[in-house]
Amino acid sequence: MNREPGSPGDVVDVLGVGFGPSNLALALAVQEHNERTPDSSRIRASFVEQQAAFGWHRGMLLDGATMQVSFLKDLVTMRDPTSPRSYLNYLQGQGRLADFINNKSLFPSRVEFHDYLEWCAADVRHLVSYGTRAVAVHPVTGPDGEIDQIDVVLRDAQGDGAGSRVVRTRNLVLATGLVPWLPEGVQRGRRIWHNSELLSRLGELPPVGPRRRRYVVIGAGQSAAETTAHLHDREDAAEVHSVFSRYGYSPADDTSFANRIFDPEAVDHFFAASGEVKQMLLDYHANTNYSVVDPELIAELYRRAYQEQVRGPRRLHVHGASRVSSVRSPDPDVDGDGPGAGADGPDIEVDVEVLTTGHHHTITADVVVYATGYRPIDPSGLLGDVGAWCRRADDGELLVDRDYRLHTVEPLTAGVYLQGPTEHTHGISSTLLSTTAVRAGEILDSVLGHRRPEPDLPVAHESGEPATVGQRWGDPGVVTS
Repeated sequence: MNREPGSPGDVVDVLGVGFGPSNLALALAVQEHNERTPDSSRIRASFVEQQAAFGWHRGMLLDGATMQVSFLKDLVTMRDPTSPRSYLNYLQGQGRLADFINNKSLFPSRVEFHDYLEWCAADVRHLVSYGTRAVAVHPVTGPDGEIDQIDVVLRDAQGDGAGSRVVRTRNLVLATGLVPWLPEGVQRGRRIWHNSELLSRLGELPPVGPRRRRYVVIGAGQSAAETTAHLHDREDAAEVHSVFSRYGYSPADDTSFANRIFDPEAVDHFFAASGEVKQMLLDYHANTNYSVVDPELIAELYRRAYQEQVRGPRRLHVHGASRVSSVRSPDPDVDGDGPGAGADGPDIEVDVEVLTTGHHHTITADVVVYATGYRPIDPSGLLGDVGAWCRRADDGELLVDRDYRLHTVEPLTAGVYLQGPTEHTHGISSTLLSTTAVRAGEILDSVLGHRRPEPDLPVAHESGEPATVGQRWGDPGVVTS
């Protein structure tokens, strides 16, 4: 295997695995640190990303969809309001600053915010190796037995694995993101998708005549509601069925006091709290983020359904307090004609149980979309032998220090940081954009040796005691058993 970058003795200060918004924010923080620092004090950083180019939830860049977070919570502003990589500076460069102000909204469109992220990613393109997958981590033991460096094995994400190279680093930052979650037993197919694939999969469908295609959307959260609205707007949509176990869509709590749970200061409070209090806060404020929908979208979907009751034809059907008990699909690679064939081939049969009555009925569909949430990627699979020196709580969760560094024991002194799957120690904002800029600055400070102190708060237990997050990552609006 080849060593990269530079000579065999070359070591980077930071290697980031994954290049979504979290590690992009860290790359920007490193870049800005280096721009104002003498050469001798600069950070050598490198990032790897398995995608061929930067992209963030491309499958849900729907027309009209807006961000659910203020533009001021971009990748830099809450760390440094004077940063040239701010959303406002992006708008100025695009010639849209005045027009954005006149729009009178804190919440940009998802398409525009993605363009901002791409603009930022282009600025640090020299730090990133796209199309590259990290496949293994190996400790590097020094002559005194201390492990202060880590070798990370990299491969071409699209290759056969024959060609590998190694980057040696003093600090490893894992930001591998979330993966789409499907209920047990569900298999993706040509016409059965997770909503993360929505736009690309829709683009692959063969053309049909107006009002000939039947869709089923499973899930109760924002993505499910947005998917339902988007499909209902399509010219080919004959019917759109939304199925979830709640009686109706639940509104997101976007009120000012509740939103304090996303403040940087709230991370200190959460980290210092006992495991019992952490769990209480997660349960109390799940309705700020999990399986909830913007009230305006709920009202819009209800308006559409009611208008169709009045005027017809009925194309939007909302099946609340219901669950999908089975999905019977033909071979996903085979099309068919004749009896039982819909717009795209043989019908998909979706069996639905009404939870309040036990009544069962079947929806025939051409396409089924699961908007059932995401799960974090367990970093243990990548850490390998290094994971043996990472402390865990009684429930098996990795213990994470306040600066997002894994709590490790000797002889491991190299830094291993997590961006994302830290909700059990750092709170509900861990996988969201709200504290991304501040977190990137805290990780950079830690790498530089300015370790963030534990919160100076009166607690009667070990600081950093984790909550038990459980199965929160899936969509609780979907009953799976």
